[in-house]
Amino acid sequence: MAIIRSFGAYRPRTDIVDRVAALPYDVYNREEAYEEVKREPMSFLKVDRAETSFGPEVDTYADCVYDKARELLDGMIDEGVYVHDDKDVYYVYELIMDGRHQTGLVACASIDDYVSGVIKKHENTREDKEIDRIKHVMTCSAHTGPIFLAYRSIDKVNKIINRVKTGEKLYGFTTPDSITHNVWIIDQDKDIEDIREAFAGVNEIYIADGHHRSASAVKAGLKLREENPGYTGDEEFNYFLSVLFPHDELMILPYNRVVRDLNGYSEDEFMNAVKEKFTIDKVEEPFAPENKCEFGMYMDHKWYRLGFKKEFMVDDVVERLDVSVLQNNLLAPILGIGDPRTDKRITFVGGIRGLSELSKMVDSDMYKVAFSMYPTSITELFDIADAGRLMPPKSTWFEPKLRSGIFIHRF
Repeated sequence: MAIIRSFGAYRPRTDIVDRVAALPYDVYNREEAYEEVKREPMSFLKVDRAETSFGPEVDTYADCVYDKARELLDGMIDEGVYVHDDKDVYYVYELIMDGRHQTGLVACASIDDYVSGVIKKHENTREDKEIDRIKHVMTCSAHTGPIFLAYRSIDKVNKIINRVKTGEKLYGFTTPDSITHNVWIIDQDKDIEDIREAFAGVNEIYIADGHHRSASAVKAGLKLREENPGYTGDEEFNYFLSVLFPHDELMILPYNRVVRDLNGYSEDEFMNAVKEKFTIDKVEEPFAPENKCEFGMYMDHKWYRLGFKKEFMVDDVVERLDVSVLQNNLLAPILGIGDPRTDKRITFVGGIRGLSELSKMVDSDMYKVAFSMYPTSITELFDIADAGRLMPPKSTWFEPKLRSGIFIHRF
């Protein structure tokens, strides 16, 4: 059974929430983070990336950076930028992008559910990234960026959320990237109890995005248990900030690939090698695959459609993913990309940036060939997580991104 707990958030005043809300910390490099905080000094990014308060001579992971994050967060609370809901409630968070609505439940998930496997992952995490967020969580005594969770749609929860959405909004604003963000509060005792009971009957919840943040929140909670051997399990550090979305409201965008060179092949030699397992058809327009095992390829100012030959298909939940098909049958054996996590010759481009980004990168002469992908489905994500398997790196791109700083969970 899943424990999905209501909580009293620290949240921005309604008149400034649009200025405080920030994209996740990891979508920026250091220079971009500086520029964003300079553009909007109230952005919560200044807390999530507190190195923006220092010059480049200060290491991003220096202790003073985490201390500064705590100082800034406490200051925003003391100055009244944030208000606190004393009652434990749920929140409804709707994002609208290009007319598509995606509505989730803001709540706290249990670290025990993560440890036991009720909350399932589909990606590996890197220890260095975990250590950074563990320090941030521990120093701030807060979860500041929500974990993006998915679950199989629950009719009772849907009805409550849809009813609450007909009422008065807590927030409603549009960010510079044209994403609309709407928030409502669920504060009726019966609704809160009904939602809690509904999730108590759920045995599978899935991390859609935020594997490093969830792993860090869990490890921070376990460390605090060690430091507090008399813990009861009700303490807030036993739970981490999440937004849970029903599966039928989610859309995964493709995660495209761009490679710097042809691994010593001439273009003709490369095309002949690809033909062994793929059909190749030249197309006149930029090509976005419409079916599984279909790929777009851009090289030398020309677009092609690649079709993977059925006789080479492997019946395995991970190996039949399009990202696996391309990796195992083209990127690795032909282009020599053995480990896409570490190979500097490959770059990954989120589908939100469009096909024009792929042709632009190749036409710059810094890259030689690009591949447009068919997106991984939410069903594939669930199936792989249920099987206890992991996806290849850069298999999914979720959009729109949840904003940080709208909800703070302190412990």
